[in-house]
Parts: sequence; C-alpha cells; structure tokens
Amino acid sequence: MTAQASWWERLRHSGLFWPLVALALVMLFNLLFTPNFFRLEIKDGHLFGSLVDVLNRGAPLMLMAIGLTAVIATAGVDLSVGAVAAICAAMATRLVGNVTDVTSTPLPLVIVIALGLAILCGIWNGLLVSRANIQPMVATLVLMVAGRGIAQLITDGQIITVYYPPFFYFGAGYLLGLPFTLFIVATVFLFAWWMTRRTAIGLFVESVGTNASSSFYSGINEKNIKLLAYVFCSFCAGIAGIIISSNVKSADANNVGLFMELDAILAVVIGGTLMSGGRFSLAGSVLGALLIQSVTTTIYAFGVPPEVVLVVKSLVVLFVVLLYSEPVKLALDKLAQRKGVRA
Repeated sequence: MTAQASWWERLRHSGLFWPLVALALVMLFNLLFTPNFFRLEIKDGHLFGSLVDVLNRGAPLMLMAIGLTAVIATAGVDLSVGAVAAICAAMATRLVGNVTDVTSTPLPLVIVIALGLAILCGIWNGLLVSRANIQPMVATLVLMVAGRGIAQLITDGQIITVYYPPFFYFGAGYLLGLPFTLFIVATVFLFAWWMTRRTAIGLFVESVGTNASSSFYSGINEKNIKLLAYVFCSFCAGIAGIIISSNVKSADANNVGLFMELDAILAVVIGGTLMSGGRFSLAGSVLGALLIQSVTTTIYAFGVPPEVVLVVKSLVVLFVVLLYSEPVKLALDKLAQRKGVRA
C-alpha cells in the first residue's frame, strides 16, 4: 500500500497530471458521443483520421506554446506571437510568389529569411523587456498591434496565394505516413528540452523567473536570459506562421495566427507553468495545446457555430484551470489523507 500511495502521490503532484486527466476526459467524451473519432485509415500510404487531424492542426499551437513556455518561465509574456506568425507567413509567401510551379526565391532561402525576420522580432521584444525594462505585456503589445500592419505592408494589403507544391510540404506533407508538421514539432521540442534540461540554460531561466534580482547577484546575466527566451519564442512563432501559410497555400495578414497568442498562453498555463515564472514544463505545454485543439475539433464535429466555439472552449479551459486552484488541491489532499487512514 505504501508503494501504491507513493506512486499516486508522485502522479498527482506531477505537473502533467491535470492536463492528462482533462485530455482523457475529452477523449472519453469523443469515444462516447463522436462517431468514428478514433477511426484511422491509410490512404495512399498516409494515415488519416480525427486524431491525426488534431495533431496536424494543433502543430502551430504546440510550437507557440513551446516558445511561450520559455518566456512565461522568466515571469514574462509575449502577446505578439500571432502577429509574428503573420509577418513570417506574409514574407514567406511573398518570396515564393504566386506563379504556378515556380518560386521567385529558392525555397531554403525563403525559410531562412522568414525565420530571420522572426528572430529580429524576438530581439526587438527582448530588448524592450530586458534593456528598456518595459513591462512584458506592454512591450509585446507594441508588436502585436504593429505586426499585422507590417504583414500587410509586406503583402500590399492583399491575400497572397501560392502555387508552388514544394512549399505545401511544410504544412500538408507526409513523412513515413505521418504529417510532416509532427516531425517539425518533435524537432523543436527535443531541441528545447535538450537546451533546458541538459544544459544550464533551463536552470538560469527558472532562476530568473523566480527572482531576477537574486539571479543577477548570483552571477547570472538575467538580461541575456530574457532576451534569449523572447528570441526563441518568436522563432517558434515564425515556424508556426510558415506551417499555417503552407497548409492553406496563402497568407492573409489579418487572419494568420489571429488570437493564437491567447490559446498558446492558456496551453502553457494548463500545462502547469505559472504566470509568475519559475518552474516550467515543456511537455505540459504541449499537452495543453493538444487539449485546446482537441476541444476545438470536438466542438466543430458537433456543428457548433463558430461564434459559440470561443465560449465553449473558454468554459472548458476555465474548468481545467480551476483544477489547479488551492481549494481543489486542499480537497484532494484531504481525500488522500482519508484514504490513507482507512488503509
């Protein structure tokens, strides 16, 4: 009983526990009420099904959540990730051009320029926060507002449509039967995990988020750590923008990444990372993004009007966030103690 109780305590106090429970509940709901939700098919060597759609369509959100995890862990926030995605999507499609089966710029150069622009956006946000000492919400709000204007300047206020098949592979291609977007997310996640768990960077990020002043007097350059976090966040947003534009084969500066910053922040919070900074969980953020995308897919499967989707999704997110509240934690602790006494 002691080993069993210890296993339960470790699981319950894990940052992944509640995201897993919430995701399991959504999956259970779909199992009972959504026909063929778990049905998988192989067509032309590719895997198809609702579960694959959740993973594929949730890839941009997962990327943004991974990037935002680093920023929020430093006690910051980045409201501009949606606008950065729009900027990179606009730049990528503008460089590719709209000539059938031809690209105006070599595709590798397109990706480098688009992601380079994302890094510049991250440097801008990072300098405002770390050097100018502007509050993160205000600093990133500048690019959130101006970013879509920049994207419209890049596209001349038009929706750019792309007809170059190799570009479509980023958002709609398949590798080994699975969507190529999953391999992109896995690569970024493994890179972020290695940097934060196999080097000192993760410890520095948590230290800065817990107490920036103490970190400074401990010899940690907290300004550079914050700058690095914002650059990585924008880099992830840039990749998300390329995936989105590749998937829809166009770039609309007004709609690419619209409101995704809010979903990404919610995904990070659902994953167990506190907005006050400190300890963080990359895996929890990915689970949070999957939960939000699963809820969205489920709602659309029932034919719910788009204007109601945000309301339903917000209620689900509110329920999950309440699970982290102190009253719920105290109630669970009391319940666990009662079970221990009875045993």
